[in-house]
Amino acid sequence: MKRILQVVLLITIIFSVNSVYAQKKFVKNHCLPVLAPFVYNGQLNTATLSEGEVAELVLTFYSGQDYRVLVCAQEVLDSVEFKLFDTNENLIFSNADHDFINYWDFTSNSTQQLVVRVIVPKQEIKSEIIQSGYVSILVGFKE
Repeated sequence: MKRILQVVLLITIIFSVNSVYAQKKFVKNHCLPVLAPFVYNGQLNTATLSEGEVAELVLTFYSGQDYRVLVCAQEVLDSVEFKLFDTNENLIFSNADHDFINYWDFTSNSTQQLVVRVIVPKQEIKSEIIQSGYVSILVGFKE
């Protein structure tokens, strides 16, 4: 029994390491080029999301700084929506109003925290296979 638990633990660790490596490779190859000419802030926020799921992340933005918020998703997740809200839940930006563009550039007028909400839509055509994929939220700034 102890041997079985060790094997299961080893397999879990291997899958976890492979998943992290795959996520970093996805970000490097597909997301970072879109962030240019902004400088990547180094914070990697990546999750595997399935259709119908919602994820939120609170980020801090500093006064007078130019930013790009990028929501980069694998192609299998079609038309991922993202919205930015202030801490009072006032909508600041929705990419649904801009043909589902995957980034938003803005200048922060004050130091503030914003909530990035990512919504993975359900497939219009029902299928037994639920689609899932990587979704990364990256922030870049201009120097």
